Amino acid sequence: MTSSMSSALSPPLASHPHVAGVSARRCRVLVLASHVVQYASPLFRLLAKDPRLDVLVAYCSLQGAEPGLDPEFGREIQWDVPLLDGYPWVHVHNKSLRPRLGHFFGLWNPGLWKVVRTGGFDAVVIYTGYMFASFWLTVLSAKSQGIPVIISIDSTTLRSRDRQRWKEWIKPWALRGVFSLVDVIMAASNAARTLAIGCGIAEERIRVIRAGADKEAWTRRISACDRAAMRRELSIPEDAPVVLYCAKLQSWKRPLDLLRAFAKAGVSAAYLMFAGDGPQRSELEAEVRKLGLEQRVRMLGFVNVSRLPCFYSAADLFVLPSGYDPCPLVVTEAMFSGLPVVMSDAVLGRLEMVDPGSSGYLYPSGDVDALAAILKRVLLSRPLLEKLKAGVSRQMKSWTAEEFLDCWVGAVEAAVRLKQNPQESTDHRAGLHNSKST
Repeated sequence: MTSSMSSALSPPLASHPHVAGVSARRCRVLVLASHVVQYASPLFRLLAKDPRLDVLVAYCSLQGAEPGLDPEFGREIQWDVPLLDGYPWVHVHNKSLRPRLGHFFGLWNPGLWKVVRTGGFDAVVIYTGYMFASFWLTVLSAKSQGIPVIISIDSTTLRSRDRQRWKEWIKPWALRGVFSLVDVIMAASNAARTLAIGCGIAEERIRVIRAGADKEAWTRRISACDRAAMRRELSIPEDAPVVLYCAKLQSWKRPLDLLRAFAKAGVSAAYLMFAGDGPQRSELEAEVRKLGLEQRVRMLGFVNVSRLPCFYSAADLFVLPSGYDPCPLVVTEAMFSGLPVVMSDAVLGRLEMVDPGSSGYLYPSGDVDALAAILKRVLLSRPLLEKLKAGVSRQMKSWTAEEFLDCWVGAVEAAVRLKQNPQESTDHRAGLHNSKST
């Protein structure tokens, strides 16, 4: 194992505290991550600073921190900001015969057994998803020690992205099985919470952790950007309304819907930026030429972390036309940047973020005409655009680091409490049953 600290596996702390003492001392928590993610590192830094927590992040892979081929981008990716600084972490060696993400035996980290059993942890929080062998190894090792297990989920629907019916048949059974093994679920949205309840999970075992991004860190980077300079670099007039799309160029993200709607809107002074790369890029570029929009569409390609906030700062409106997208963090980034959001109603995990008419608009997924009508209305009216931006600013005031940390720590404390007092959960379920029958 490699680590960012000299004693990543410190001597075990005292045994689990009594219920009344859960908050009386720092709760030692192991966070299991499949690989290094640019969105997650700022949150791990927040957790490391919280006086209520003693956190260790265990990585199954250092992909993301090291250069590597991203098959969806179709190129080698190297993030250009530090992702392993500011929090304690350990890399547990992956002994898979074919190390890779996206495959069950692509992550096989047998060292996790010792990490979990000897680390003196009060709880284990798993961010890997259940489709990895190391997920099951971690759950088994935690249960062997009586350590509560928490998983983070962003799934919002039983429908599969590729619409294969056999997956939609088996997914409810798989989720119910996984959910029954853990003590608490961290749901990334209300839609994810609803899905968990629909799978038979008691409400007291679910906590919504809505942020998913460090607002303060993001807004500091936005404030350092020069909007006028970025627009000059992009050859976009200072007073032109600008639409931003930021996601991989994949069919299920439906970038062509946005391009065609932008053309139908016919706002000649407006510009459209696509930040991202992927398999649909050549098709998108061909459609730009076909529609005669070369002068008003900017294909930015892959944009690295350090420059991304400046493209948000240069925009006025963010659009995400996905046909399937559980809880995309780009919506959070856009609203942290002060941008109103126009989004398809298929982005279930972010529907609660958009207050239609106040901070953005929703439209039926795949309805290009409806999207075009919204773009025309907003891009032709500077007062409406400014009203929407003001609505975003008001709405985002409640999204703070303190709220994220309180929810996260609350989920851990709930797991410890339920583990130590299983009768509490049983009594609660019995009360719900009785209330429904009277």
